[in-house]
Amino acid sequence: MAQLKSVVDPFGEVNIYPAGAGRSRIVCTILMKPDREGAQTGLAIDGSGSMRKLFGDGPKVVSALFGGTKHTNEVTPVARKLSSYLARNIDADGGTTCIYWSVGHNGGEIEVIGDLTADQAEQKVFGPPQDYGTGTQLLPAVRYFAERFRSAPWGFYVFITDGELHDLDAVLAYTKRLAQDIAAKRRNPLKMVLIGMGPDVNEKQMEELDDLDSGTDVDIWDHKLASEMRVLEEIFAEVVDKNARVASTGRILDPDGKVLKDYSGTGVPAWMEFEVPAGLPYFTLEVDGSRINQPLQDGTNAPGSASPPPLPLQASPPPLPVKSPAPLHVPPPAPVAAKKEEMVEEIPVDDPADAEWKNLPLEFGQDRKDVPDVGLEKPKD
Repeated sequence: MAQLKSVVDPFGEVNIYPAGAGRSRIVCTILMKPDREGAQTGLAIDGSGSMRKLFGDGPKVVSALFGGTKHTNEVTPVARKLSSYLARNIDADGGTTCIYWSVGHNGGEIEVIGDLTADQAEQKVFGPPQDYGTGTQLLPAVRYFAERFRSAPWGFYVFITDGELHDLDAVLAYTKRLAQDIAAKRRNPLKMVLIGMGPDVNEKQMEELDDLDSGTDVDIWDHKLASEMRVLEEIFAEVVDKNARVASTGRILDPDGKVLKDYSGTGVPAWMEFEVPAGLPYFTLEVDGSRINQPLQDGTNAPGSASPPPLPLQASPPPLPVKSPAPLHVPPPAPVAAKKEEMVEEIPVDDPADAEWKNLPLEFGQDRKDVPDVGLEKPKD
């Protein structure tokens, strides 16, 4: 499996799998903010000794997403943006739990920062931990969130690191057990994302954790590099509801315009899977009058997309309610004088008091365009 690094808006991830017979299977997602009831969130910051330079060893630039200007402390702008976003948009309680991990002896301890609201997180200076760790152990932080929020309907936790994990095998083994428990309904689902910062990140380790085969359909880990992130929603690239629809109709095309997948009858899903000829340079998503060209090899270019939709796409909103037309007010006929102690059997045709309503057309809205129809048909949806 190859996961592309060069992904264009509005895609979150594009993965390529061999399909045999000279074909490749493409699995890709559309970036969408998840909507999970009762979600709990957390942010864990690497506190090992190698992080000293990121906490304040001269000014450096992280990326345009996290400020685009030089910071003495590279950690603060990243942590502020991530924690405030999670607190404001995802967490059911409106607060993200923040900790340092890999602190203390052998990097096997954690230091709790606290539960921060979005406003608090945006003002927080994420300085160095009280005690830099002498190793980099991720497992204690993973266990902290998995156990503290075990009863939460859904958990989403982000881990920031700058280097190499010293307990990768232990994390892989624990992750497998988590996935198996989730698949067996012994615990509620969760998702974890590892974000690498700085030039010393061991991305090979991150990919090994991301691609872990747990023997189930549960995928717990994803990974990102802070320097390559375009938008914060990328952390949700693998958190996709397969039933969500982002457009009512659309198609997948090859460079010659041949239809590879047609979503006209089902709507365009946020999670797409289709096959292409092996070696295809790019595919095109045609949706809502736009064409988005996604290269299928990193480092290659595809023709410019035509009016790509804004990122991230959202599921189609429900239709607005249709107001019923106001009833037409027709004045009642003028009273007709009756003979003493006699009932009037019919209204005189030539009575001038009835001239106003007598001449109304029987079918409203045809001869009288100024009078709307009333009760003749249901309002359109």
